[in-house]
Formats: sequence, structure tokens, C-alpha cells
Amino acid sequence: MTSTLSVPLTLLLIEDDAGDAFLVEELLKEAEAPPRIVWARTLTEARPRLTSEIQCVLVDLSLPDASGLEALEEVLRLAPHAAVLVLTGLRDLHMGVAAVQAGAQDYLVKQDVDARLLARAIRYAMERKRADLAQLRLVEAELTAKENARLESGLLPVPLLHTGALEHITRYLPGSQSTLLAGDFYDTVQTPDGSVHIVVGDVCGHGPQEAALGVALRIAWRTLVLAGQTGDLLLHTLDALLRVERKAPEIFTTLCMATISPDLRHARMRVVGHPPPVLVRDGAVDVVAEAPSGPPLGIFPDAGWKVLDVPLGERWSMLLYTDGLIEAAMGENAERLGVEGLVGLVREHGTIDLDRLIRHVGTLSDDLAAVLVRRSSP
Repeated sequence: MTSTLSVPLTLLLIEDDAGDAFLVEELLKEAEAPPRIVWARTLTEARPRLTSEIQCVLVDLSLPDASGLEALEEVLRLAPHAAVLVLTGLRDLHMGVAAVQAGAQDYLVKQDVDARLLARAIRYAMERKRADLAQLRLVEAELTAKENARLESGLLPVPLLHTGALEHITRYLPGSQSTLLAGDFYDTVQTPDGSVHIVVGDVCGHGPQEAALGVALRIAWRTLVLAGQTGDLLLHTLDALLRVERKAPEIFTTLCMATISPDLRHARMRVVGHPPPVLVRDGAVDVVAEAPSGPPLGIFPDAGWKVLDVPLGERWSMLLYTDGLIEAAMGENAERLGVEGLVGLVREHGTIDLDRLIRHVGTLSDDLAAVLVRRSSP
């Protein structure tokens, strides 16, 4: 009768009895696709042969240099990728259970095995091994994903904001669905004098190195602000840090930095090669600046940045964002939204509703970091 062993494979037989080894070879010759059998008489002889080429191992529990579960445990250690069956003359049910508990896929008694049973046991053992390995990879992937999620969420900032006069909303959406953290970054810090400092930045490129650089710049920015360093001095310090930490000289960073006065009626900004903030004052929608106040970090070592003085008034909303928001493709023609399109959406909505804006633009083609601050009443 035809065996269920239908796919060719390479099998290692660890058996010290030449007669038993010959019997196994003869039984497996009846399979639809007889396996290539590598024979080792001892565990010592088997060790160098337990390579990735071996897909299945038949191991006797009574070898000259190993006895009991010792040989099985060594095989499992050296060939974690292979299906392992214990083949022995011992009619010991407890030993069979112990072998399976130790990691073997099956336990066969030599006297009870025929060609059909042996071929089927090998096939089933290999399928169980594949399932076990797939489950192990799934568990490892889930654990890694959870650990990465905890790590990445822990690296996102908690705003240091003490005033209740401002509404503060943030959104962080990496363009890649496989990660939580990208090269975009943001932060908000209120210093003891009441000033509110905000930064939104974007490290060019995508990947874990850019994400790590974004985190480094964000933490450095917060540290410098808390230490009282502001303005061009702060930007030059970030520029120096970027040049030290970046992996390639062509990597640069854009950012927008705003300092809102303690009375919340005025802001000083630097738009460092970055998209301009959108501002709503007394119902009027505008952008803070038509052009950046200076080049991105990491390009010119002696760069300077123009300070933008922005009156805010009594009631206002201001949105700082990265270019993932304005580079989204809109409509049937997949046209780029752009700054003008963003301003048009805000005018259409009548206010800056960050979640509504994100829903309107749909699928993002790039990472997005956004900070919305609003003063509804003085």
C-alpha cells in the first residue's frame, strides 16, 4: 500500500544497531518519495550532521554514548528546526510520554512499526513541527510588537503645560503602519515665567534611525528649554547635535518653534525650513509666514533664522504640523493638498478641527505630527 510520505526530505537516523538501521531504510523505501537517509551510529557521530539540511531525526534512546532522554535533549538542542521522533525497542509508555514532554513530536516502538505507520508518523511529526514553529514565531512577534509599542509610546512626550487657559491637542501618525514612532517629533513645555514653548519637527527620511534621531532632538530641545536656552542659540545647539548623531551627511531636519508669551496674546516663532503654522484669529484664517525664516538644520553650519513676531489677540487657534498633512493626495486626480488647500479646509470647516482635517485628507503618504493650541476665552 502507498505511504503517506510523498514529499522528498533528508532524514537523520541515529541508531547503533545495523540491523535496525537496515530495517528502517527498507521500510522507508516503500514511501512515494523515499527520503535521503543519513545514518549515524552514535550521538557523537550525529552531532556534526545535525545541520539545517536535516528536516527530520529518528533517534534511538539506547546509544553507546547516551541513554534515556540524554540523546533526545541533545538532538533537540542542536536541531531546533527539525521534527524529532523517538524510535526504540523499549516498550515503556512512561518513557514515551516523557520523550514527547521533552519536545519529541512522536514515540514509536520498533517492533510495532510497519512501512505505512512509519511514513505516516514522520509526515505527521513534520506537520506538527511546522505548526509548533509557526506558533512560536507568532508568539515572539506578538511579544516584540507589544514591547516595541510600550517602548515607542514611552518615547512620545507628555506636555509640560500648567495653564488651564489653553486647549492643547496633539496627533502623531507614522506613515508606516508597522511602527508607532517615526522621524517626526513634537513637544510642549511651559517654563516658570509662564511662557509656552512649542516645537514640531521632521527628520528627513524614514526608518528606525530617523525615529531615534527625532527622539534625540526632541529630548534635547526640551532639556535646553528647561535650562533657559532659547532662540538661535538653541537652534545652533540642535544643529550641532544633529551633525553628531546623524548617520549620513545628507540628513537634515526642519522644524517650527514657537514661544507664546505669558499673557498668551503674542508669539515669537522661527520657521526652520518647515511648513508655516495655520492661525485663526477672530474668525480670520491665515498662515504665519509665506516663506521660512531660515534653512533647515544640518545644511549650513553658520545659518541664522529670522524671528517672526505674531500678535495673537484674545481668541485664537494655532496649528503646527509636519508636511505629512499637506502632502496627502486629495480627490480623483490625487492632487497634493498643500498649504493653500489646508487653509481652504480650515476656512470651510470654520475652525481648526484636527481630527476632521485628518479624516478629510484620508490616507497619509508621510508621517504626521501636529500640535493644536487654542485660547477660546481670555
